[in-house]
Amino acid sequence: MHMCMDWRSVQFDWNHVRAFLVTAEEGSLSAASRALNLTQPTIGRQVSALEGGLGLTLFERVGRSLVLTQSGLELLEHVRAMGEAATSVSLAASGQATTIEGHVTITATDAMAQYALPPAIGRLRQEAPAITIEIIASNAVQDLRRREADIAVRHVRPTQPDLIAKHIRDFPLSLYAHTDYLDLIGRPQPDGDLSHVDFIGFDGTDQLHVRLRELGLVGNGVTYPVLSENSTVVWQMVQQGLGVSVVADEIAEGMAGLERAFPSLDSTFVPLWLVTHRELKTSPRIRKVFDVLAETLKRPGFR
Repeated sequence: MHMCMDWRSVQFDWNHVRAFLVTAEEGSLSAASRALNLTQPTIGRQVSALEGGLGLTLFERVGRSLVLTQSGLELLEHVRAMGEAATSVSLAASGQATTIEGHVTITATDAMAQYALPPAIGRLRQEAPAITIEIIASNAVQDLRRREADIAVRHVRPTQPDLIAKHIRDFPLSLYAHTDYLDLIGRPQPDGDLSHVDFIGFDGTDQLHVRLRELGLVGNGVTYPVLSENSTVVWQMVQQGLGVSVVADEIAEGMAGLERAFPSLDSTFVPLWLVTHRELKTSPRIRKVFDVLAETLKRPGFR
C-alpha cells in the first residue's frame, strides 16, 4: 500500500532530474557523464539525490548494466515531457499512474497457463486495469524476437543473447495416481513388475519416458497405452483413475483423490524461467506485467 504524500512540497532539482533522464536514455552512468560532460561520480550523486528526495529506487544493477525499476520507468515517461507538474511525477513515482496501458502477450505451456497464470492476471487486473492481456497456451516455443509474444514462461533458459531471462525457481514433479487406481493395481513397488500399470504418456511418450528412465523404472515392463501432448488432459485422466503420470506436486495437492504412486522415489525438479525482449527496459507495461508474473510465480502453489 502506498502512502499518501503531499508532493506539492517537493522541490525538484533540475540537475538531478536531468542526470536521471540522461542515465536512463544512455543506459549507464559512464555514458551519461560523457553526454553531460560531468564526472561519473557527480552523475551518480545526482541520481542518488533524486532517489533520496523521492524515496524511490529508480535503477537496479543487472551485471554491469543499470536497468530501470518499475518506478523509474513510470517517472521517465513524465520526465521526458516535463510539461506535467509535480502531481504527474508523484503519481508515476508512487505507482498510481493511470497511463500504464496497452496490450501484452504472454506465452506459457498449457499447464502453466491454466494453473499458474490466473493469480497473476487477477493481480494485474487490479493494479493495471488499462493493460489488456493475451495468453498463448502452447507447448511450442514462441519466438519473442519476432514478437510472437512479449513475455514467455519457460522451463529452459533461452540461449539468445538479446533476450532477458530471469530464473524464478525450481518446482517439483512426482508420479501420481488416483487412490482408487492404486488400490485396484495393488500399489506396486518401483523395483517390481510394472507391466500391469498404465502410464499415461506425454508427447509420444518422450517426456514421461525420460522421467521414468531417470527413476530406473523403464526396464520393468513399462507401457504407455494412453498418450497426449496436452499436460492438463493427462492430469485429468490421472484424476479420473485411468493411470499413473508425472504431475507437479503443487498442482497435485489441489486435485482431489491424488496421491504419490511411488512415494519412495525422489521428485524431479523443473526450472521456471521468465523471458522477455529488451523492451523490458523501456516499456512500462511490459515491466509491470513481468514484475507481477515474477512475484506471483515464485510463490508455492503459484498463488
